[in-house]
Amino acid sequence: MDTGKSNSPNSKEKKKSSGHVWPEWYPELATFRHSDSRKAIWQLLNTLVPYCGLWYLMVFSIQLGSSYLVTLLLALPAAAFLVRIFILFHDCVHGSFFSSKGANTFFGYLLGLLVFTPFEDWRFSHLRHHVTYANLDARGFGDVWTMTLKEYQNSPKRTRLLYKLYRNPVVLFGLGAIFLFPMRNRLPTRRVKRKEHMSVVFTNLLIFIVIWVADKVIGWKTYLLIQVPVLLFSGTAGIWLFYVQHQFEGGYWATKSDWVPLRAAMEGSSFYRLPALFQWFSGNIGFHHVHHLSPRIPNYLLKKCFESIPALQAKPPLTFLKSLPCARLKLWDEGRKEMMGFP
Repeated sequence: MDTGKSNSPNSKEKKKSSGHVWPEWYPELATFRHSDSRKAIWQLLNTLVPYCGLWYLMVFSIQLGSSYLVTLLLALPAAAFLVRIFILFHDCVHGSFFSSKGANTFFGYLLGLLVFTPFEDWRFSHLRHHVTYANLDARGFGDVWTMTLKEYQNSPKRTRLLYKLYRNPVVLFGLGAIFLFPMRNRLPTRRVKRKEHMSVVFTNLLIFIVIWVADKVIGWKTYLLIQVPVLLFSGTAGIWLFYVQHQFEGGYWATKSDWVPLRAAMEGSSFYRLPALFQWFSGNIGFHHVHHLSPRIPNYLLKKCFESIPALQAKPPLTFLKSLPCARLKLWDEGRKEMMGFP
């Protein structure tokens, strides 16, 4: 697709100090890189209050002896709010939610507790993701395990079987949610320093305290009957959102020497157009090409930014129905430069 680059000598492109060429509209993104504490506080209120209210109703339904189906039905909207909580946590990680670094850190730890994710450790891996996504030579941090066709064909049988298992939708989107948040996030990411390591220890301690208090107040069985389905539903939705942000037909991957930031953002990140309600619960993260062009734009300004710059609207949208076939994409074919299924 057209990313705004031009070979014309009269092009008004801008060049950054890194040597990468950017289109003339790129500086306009800076207009939206400002945080609004009032909007941030309002988002915390309209997200955390309903989430806590749904928890109260689920506890009440179990203590009342109602059918567990009632609890599961309440767990669905609770999971949707938990997805939104993760987006607010994500903004804190980028330092874009509040204008204050201290506020972003405080609420980053608080929201991280609710989504079972240590703030500093996830910040390390996620910021690495932002500088390595769509780069074939820098895979392995904060991304979905993706092999090239050649790598897959040259791998031992055991590796191919493991990759097929990992890429199975039931494992990746179902079991992956239970594995990633309650289990994998209890361990620090490789190569982290002491600060990130201690954030994992601190978050684990807080989670233990929450479970201990929950056991004393509502009982551990009630806690698990609520927390497990909420984590499963929200985790599955969250992993799917993350998956289609970079795994879709017409995507972009390149080796380090050929990797271009503009193309990685505009072609390697999707524009996932969702119905208004789902867009709200997902915190506008569907405007993912905008987010990767400028990660410091808070979620509450992504839509406004998209609507203000025509070049951003030129990207073909990925709708929910069109996104479903993305689950069959497994490998990157370097020859044809496209995602493909297993041979």
